[in-house]
Amino acid sequence: MKRFFYVSCMKVRIAILILTLGFSAARGQQTASGEPAENQIDSLYLEDQFYVGLSYNLLLDRPEGVSQNNLSYGILFGFIKDMPINRERTLAIGVGLGYGVNSYYSNLRALRNGDDYQYAVLSSADSYKRNKIETHLIELPVQFRWRNSTPTDYSFWRIYAGFKLGYVVGSRSKFVTSEFKDSFYNTDTENFRYGLTLNVGYNTINFHVYYGLNNLFESGVQGPGDGDLNMIPLRVGLMFYIL
Repeated sequence: MKRFFYVSCMKVRIAILILTLGFSAARGQQTASGEPAENQIDSLYLEDQFYVGLSYNLLLDRPEGVSQNNLSYGILFGFIKDMPINRERTLAIGVGLGYGVNSYYSNLRALRNGDDYQYAVLSSADSYKRNKIETHLIELPVQFRWRNSTPTDYSFWRIYAGFKLGYVVGSRSKFVTSEFKDSFYNTDTENFRYGLTLNVGYNTINFHVYYGLNNLFESGVQGPGDGDLNMIPLRVGLMFYIL
């Protein structure tokens, strides 16, 4: 019992010591001229290293009869290393790592046939709640960045153009009616993704566009007609940068 109280007292003393030292350090953060640390100008500042985005997802070059419905959406987040390339730090290269989830709602239903998949167009007479294909990706964004930022101005214009590589780590087709649900992993999607990106905005609000340069499905995947599924993803939305 004595040992318990002794250890407890020591922990309390150590905690008080740490808090005291932290408080003293916070109060003592001044330059040699006596200027508080928070008033110092960081000439080596970095911008927009964490991002979160929301998008509305479109499918271009859809087969005849295929239409999108509900709200096809995307969510993305990640980290981008900001590497300024000029003295004013208004030009930079950004290389990052992120994660993206994209859902595409349409009337194109995927059906399992053993180890293969078939695709059929749902008609207006078919009663169903939702039908989608969803992909999960590891993403590698690369950007050329321009902004009119300064070390003391946190509200500025930005134009970030570049491209993004992605690898699909999971893809699922899901069909839901009021009576049953059919959900399964779909391996017909193209695993390697790449496309062009553009982010333009001021302060918090930034317009985001991603245009895919390859198809959502692998080459040779047959659609509901005689042709292949050659749909191209186009995502339009908002991007929010932090730090």
